[in-house]
Amino acid sequence: MGENEDVLVTVDRGVGLITLNRPKAINSLNHVMVTAMARALTEWENSDDVSTVLIDGAGERGLCAGGDIVALYHSARADGSEARTFWYDEYLLNAQIGRFPKPYVALMDGIVMGGGVGVSAHGSVRVVTDTTKMAMPEVGIGFIPDVGGTRILSHTPGLLGYHAALTGANFDGADAIALGFADHYVPHDKLAEFKAAVIADGVDAALKTFAVEPPPSNLAAQRDWIDQCYAGDTPADIVAALRSHGPAAEKAADLIETRSPVSVSVTLEALRRAAELDTLEDVLRQEYRTSCASLRSHDFVEGIRAQVVDKDRNPKWSPASLAAVTPADVEAYFAPADRELEF
Repeated sequence: MGENEDVLVTVDRGVGLITLNRPKAINSLNHVMVTAMARALTEWENSDDVSTVLIDGAGERGLCAGGDIVALYHSARADGSEARTFWYDEYLLNAQIGRFPKPYVALMDGIVMGGGVGVSAHGSVRVVTDTTKMAMPEVGIGFIPDVGGTRILSHTPGLLGYHAALTGANFDGADAIALGFADHYVPHDKLAEFKAAVIADGVDAALKTFAVEPPPSNLAAQRDWIDQCYAGDTPADIVAALRSHGPAAEKAADLIETRSPVSVSVTLEALRRAAELDTLEDVLRQEYRTSCASLRSHDFVEGIRAQVVDKDRNPKWSPASLAAVTPADVEAYFAPADRELEF
């Protein structure tokens, strides 16, 4: 494997190692990486030479900041076919990870957002650290949480996932465990030793030596107002409730009001529907529809333009407010894709 490759795949003493290797881009995922990962997992699934898989990210900044949204932006401005192919294969990979029959250890250190959650949070051994900075920030770019994220977000204790999804705000490692995105907490400065121990002694021994009790979750401590406010029927109801619940809730309302109104509205509906779906695959099928619909929207191109292309941080959303989003606008996002996701 060449050092210049976007993903490094090796086997060491029975452990299949995947390192996302685009550190300058915080290891954001492109189609080549998704394909390489899927190929490795398919090979390792039936190989007697591999008992465990471990995924991490190169560099100091994090496991993975998400999908390569600049590539998606250019595809959306063209015919969208590259974006659809990327998501199709990415969601197949997310499902493959979800049903992988061997221990799948994800080192969710530093920044883990969007597509980074998709290659880690469906694994069986999910490790966060004191530097973990996780988010499903899609509503900030006119997109909808995907990569199976709506499944986890819709199954959190209370309505914590609704708060995380509609604000797009960052949460830490302790919160990630409380929300169901992760299982174990290993101090960042012990992570290299933990990885070495997984390879030398196996997962259970490594966890026994290095996993510690996580600190209390800040988010879980705020469940009272979160559960109350996010029970509102519509996004506008939710924002109104947040406005009457003190400073932390006010801040959440402020955040939601900077996000794409149609994305927030579709995300709320997507979570409610995901809560009723039985499997990760069912949820990914729904997400593939909402992702394909985003490609046709004004806000997806505009959101990425404002955040990462022109970087003016001043998107002009359309519809411009939560009140202006109609039920028909939302329903359109759940229409069947031209080519449905099949497993």
